[in-house]
Amino acid sequence: MQFESLVAVLEFAVRKEEEAAEFYTDLARSMVQPHIARIFEEFAAEEMEHKRKILIVMTGRPGWIPQARIKDLHVADIVEDVVPSSDMGYQQALILAMKAEKAAYLLYMELSSASEDDAMKDLFYLLAQEEARHRLRFEVEYDEQFSGEN
Repeated sequence: MQFESLVAVLEFAVRKEEEAAEFYTDLARSMVQPHIARIFEEFAAEEMEHKRKILIVMTGRPGWIPQARIKDLHVADIVEDVVPSSDMGYQQALILAMKAEKAAYLLYMELSSASEDDAMKDLFYLLAQEEARHRLRFEVEYDEQFSGEN
């Protein structure tokens, strides 16, 4: 993937966050259980907050910078994939969210590694860490709620 400018990188990142928010919004609409729908709506809101942060960076104003590398519990690595459905429970919803955030993290890390421009490399790394923070939140919740279950 080749980008001509930092603006193109940021526009790409905004589109990815919009897609993620739309993914979670669509899942929320397909849920029968209202409490599961609300969970996905919260996930969508977090992705829109991420988009807002990227837009702040695009304006040249001071943006967000994660304080440290986000740790990984590797829960998303050991749970089986789930297929979205209208009758999935909280456990399946968390698995779906963890896997989506892990995929976003891996994409941004790959783009960071492939970038020759230091500013783009740093930006993609920051975006990856934001996705890792989201994934960690879901992994901790999963671990607390379903420890020992797969």
